[in-house]
Amino acid sequence: MNHIAQLEKTELQIGYIPLLDCIALLWAEHQGYFHDVGLNVTLVKEASWASLRDRLAFGILDAAHCLSAMLPAAAIGDDQLGIPLQTSLLLSRNQAYISLSQNLCYQCKISAQDSPQSAATKVIAAIQNGHALQLAHVFKHSIHHYALREWFALVDENLAKNYPFNTLPPPYMVEAMSKQIIDGFCVGEPWNVQAQIQGYSQVIASAQQIIPDVADKVLATSSEWAELYPNTLNALSTAIQRAQQDFDQLEHLDEVWELLEQRQIIQFNCSDWVHVAHFHKIQKIIRSFGTQHPPQNDDFEWMIQQVCKWQNLQLDAKKINAIAMQCIGKHRFSEVE
Repeated sequence: MNHIAQLEKTELQIGYIPLLDCIALLWAEHQGYFHDVGLNVTLVKEASWASLRDRLAFGILDAAHCLSAMLPAAAIGDDQLGIPLQTSLLLSRNQAYISLSQNLCYQCKISAQDSPQSAATKVIAAIQNGHALQLAHVFKHSIHHYALREWFALVDENLAKNYPFNTLPPPYMVEAMSKQIIDGFCVGEPWNVQAQIQGYSQVIASAQQIIPDVADKVLATSSEWAELYPNTLNALSTAIQRAQQDFDQLEHLDEVWELLEQRQIIQFNCSDWVHVAHFHKIQKIIRSFGTQHPPQNDDFEWMIQQVCKWQNLQLDAKKINAIAMQCIGKHRFSEVE
């Protein structure tokens, strides 16, 4: 395929946060898929979702592995920047988990048999008894934030609306737990698995048990960038789709796993004979990245409704639909053959 002549831009900076669902970007680079479509891509590991969002909005990054909820926040202006972002490519759906410290689980008598509502009841009872628990999510504009709010709302809607959750970048969750800075967190993998293997925490619920199966991470650009470089965006998306298809089709994921270890995303000993259940859980999640469908209006409408619910914002259904449509790019790329 010779895309070079038609590309508006070939030198790209793409941001990502160390999580399993950035793997399509890493794999596309590793396999030479960006080069195959005429792109010279530099992947930039960002320190936090806040820095990634700002650098994407102001054009320092061309595109990024991005929290889906950042897009409606930008459209509403709730991110205090108001620079429109958009996507036409999904990287993952809801794969977040809530983990609590083993100490908190012991004190509150929370076990693997507890339902999310039962666990929330015990945690909220501890809070009401004077325990100042520190719970963290990855960013205000994230399904992780909404999962924690909805988890608390299973028991106490008022506390759910007002409880102050901390914000920490995903790679710092385990360290913060190890230093007893936080008592729990909601984050994507592999950080729940790492904290559990190292003995600090216990997964007590998946976000899928609490909130709908909505878009989690997307490939995002600013709307202005997408307008300026539609052919480049098409080529970029095509290369990433090709990587995603590999996750469906590869017989073994050994090389993918090695790449995650090289990038220090997986930092623990886990295999088909050590921590076997965790190993197969991560493998299953990676496989799920190979079956992504285009982002849907419903995904973003739900996120906007969450903003309205937790921040007392009044928007009618027509306005919510219009904002959701702004989040989905006009430039539809062709399917990989």
